[in-house]
Amino acid sequence: MAYDVKFSVPPRPLGKTDISFVIRTEDGILGTLKISKGALVWFPKNTTKGNKVGWKKFSEIAKEFPRAETR
Repeated sequence: MAYDVKFSVPPRPLGKTDISFVIRTEDGILGTLKISKGALVWFPKNTTKGNKVGWKKFSEIAKEFPRAETR
Protein backbone atom coordinates (compact mmCIF):
# COMPACT_ATOMS: atom_id res chain seq x y z
CA MET A 1 0.00 0.00 0.00
CA ALA A 2 1.41 3.36 -0.98
CA TYR A 3 1.11 6.31 1.35
CA ASP A 4 0.96 9.95 0.36
CA VAL A 5 2.54 12.10 3.08
CA LYS A 6 2.26 15.87 2.90
CA PHE A 7 3.45 18.37 5.44
CA SER A 8 3.51 22.08 6.12
CA VAL A 9 6.37 23.81 7.89
CA PRO A 10 5.97 27.19 9.53
CA PRO A 11 8.27 29.86 8.08
CA ARG A 12 10.13 30.19 11.42
CA PRO A 13 11.94 28.00 13.96
CA LEU A 14 9.73 25.41 15.62
CA GLY A 15 8.26 27.08 18.66
CA LYS A 16 4.62 27.14 19.60
CA THR A 17 3.50 26.23 16.08
CA ASP A 18 3.29 22.52 15.26
CA ILE A 19 4.44 20.87 12.06
CA SER A 20 1.60 18.86 10.51
CA PHE A 21 1.92 15.74 8.38
CA VAL A 22 -1.26 14.64 6.58
CA ILE A 23 -1.06 10.90 5.86
CA ARG A 24 -3.13 9.56 2.96
CA THR A 25 -3.70 6.13 1.45
CA GLU A 26 -5.43 5.19 -1.79
CA ASP A 27 -8.66 5.14 0.27
CA GLY A 28 -8.29 8.69 1.59
CA ILE A 29 -6.91 10.36 4.69
CA LEU A 30 -5.53 8.02 7.35
CA GLY A 31 -4.84 10.83 9.82
CA THR A 32 -2.67 13.79 10.75
CA LEU A 33 0.55 13.74 12.78
CA LYS A 34 1.40 16.99 14.56
CA ILE A 35 4.90 17.47 15.90
CA SER A 36 5.83 20.08 18.50
CA LYS A 37 8.73 20.75 20.83
CA GLY A 38 7.08 18.73 23.59
CA ALA A 39 5.30 15.84 21.90
CA LEU A 40 3.82 14.09 18.88
CA VAL A 41 0.04 13.95 18.52
CA TRP A 42 -1.76 11.55 16.15
CA PHE A 43 -5.23 12.61 14.99
CA PRO A 44 -7.08 9.77 13.21
CA LYS A 45 -9.29 11.00 10.37
CA ASN A 46 -12.51 12.76 11.32
CA THR A 47 -11.43 13.39 14.92
CA THR A 48 -10.57 16.50 16.90
CA LYS A 49 -8.96 14.75 19.88
CA GLY A 50 -5.56 13.20 19.28
CA ASN A 51 -3.35 10.60 20.89
CA LYS A 52 -0.41 12.42 22.49
CA VAL A 53 3.01 10.85 23.05
CA GLY A 54 5.92 12.69 24.65
CA TRP A 55 9.40 12.46 23.14
CA LYS A 56 10.73 10.14 25.86
CA LYS A 57 7.83 7.71 25.41
CA PHE A 58 8.19 7.94 21.61
CA SER A 59 11.84 6.94 21.97
CA GLU A 60 10.78 3.89 24.02
CA ILE A 61 8.12 2.93 21.45
CA ALA A 62 10.59 3.29 18.55
CA LYS A 63 13.08 1.00 20.31
CA GLU A 64 10.41 -1.74 20.44
CA PHE A 65 10.77 -2.06 16.66
CA PRO A 66 14.52 -2.67 16.21
CA ARG A 67 14.65 -2.53 12.42
CA ALA A 68 17.86 -0.76 11.54
CA GLU A 69 17.76 1.80 8.77
CA THR A 70 20.61 3.91 7.49
CA ARG A 71 20.08 7.35 6.00
